Amino acid sequence: MIRQATTADAAAIAAIYNHYVLNTSVTFEEQAVSTEQMAERITLVKADGLPWLVLEQNGELLGYAYATKWRVRSAYRFSVESTVYVKEGITGKGIGSQLYQQLLNELKALGLHLVIGGITLPNEKSVALHEKFGFEKCGHFQQVGYKFEQWRDVGYWQKLLQ
Repeated sequence: MIRQATTADAAAIAAIYNHYVLNTSVTFEEQAVSTEQMAERITLVKADGLPWLVLEQNGELLGYAYATKWRVRSAYRFSVESTVYVKEGITGKGIGSQLYQQLLNELKALGLHLVIGGITLPNEKSVALHEKFGFEKCGHFQQVGYKFEQWRDVGYWQKLLQ
């Protein structure tokens, strides 16, 4: 079941995310996020009128997806950045795809025009997920982040919704 997240989901969302924070370079965050910090993030996304979705199965949260404003300037108001995370150990089972499809549907219904996905490179699975939904690569920053004693590149993919 895919539903809107609430702050009551913050602990489960933080647990999923913190695996990636502490063990991978897919996020440039370097310190684990507390339940309170995650609850605040959920609140801010919802205050902007944007979706934060969770996929739940048998009472267990398996993944989440949300969108944030791309930039704060008014002219950017129809562009968002998307994020999708799936619980460690169960990737590749279609959970990310289900979440992404629902997120894109909701963003389009909101009248948004462009979705942007930033991907730490290399990351073949994330690139494949974005391209499966029609995202096209539009940019590449070299050595823009430093994590785990290595410089990391970030590529950007975009999808027009309207």
